[in-house]
Amino acid sequence: MAIGRAGRNASVLSSVFLQILLCLSAFYSLFYFLASLCLIIYKSQVLSYPDSDLALDVCLLLLMAALDILRVYLGVRGNLQESEKYVGANLIVTGTTLLLAVYFLVWQSYVLRADVIVNSILLCLYALTGVVGFGALARFTSAYS
Repeated sequence: MAIGRAGRNASVLSSVFLQILLCLSAFYSLFYFLASLCLIIYKSQVLSYPDSDLALDVCLLLLMAALDILRVYLGVRGNLQESEKYVGANLIVTGTTLLLAVYFLVWQSYVLRADVIVNSILLCLYALTGVVGFGALARFTSAYS
């Protein structure tokens, strides 16, 4: 932000590309969670899906949804406020959701082709957001230290 604070210059350092990626990932995450939930329901009806694995997958999907909401919130807030703390927390939560996405891509009981497609797109979006987030964090840190 261009609001003058003690020790901060008046130039705007927020990343427009990071903001666009965060908004895009918020919309794609909504699609991802609905599609994954539908795929889990489909797999439980058509395939012999173990009940314990079904409960684990649904709980991990709900955890991933909550972490993704937190990830987008921290990223948007950190980018708009040019805050190293929020962007750093966003990167940590992005790493956690990235690991959960890898679980749904590799270690889930049954992985369908649709799972591979939606998870691959999600992983690419997380990776791109992480790289741009690291760039924004470096820019904020170098400008405000």
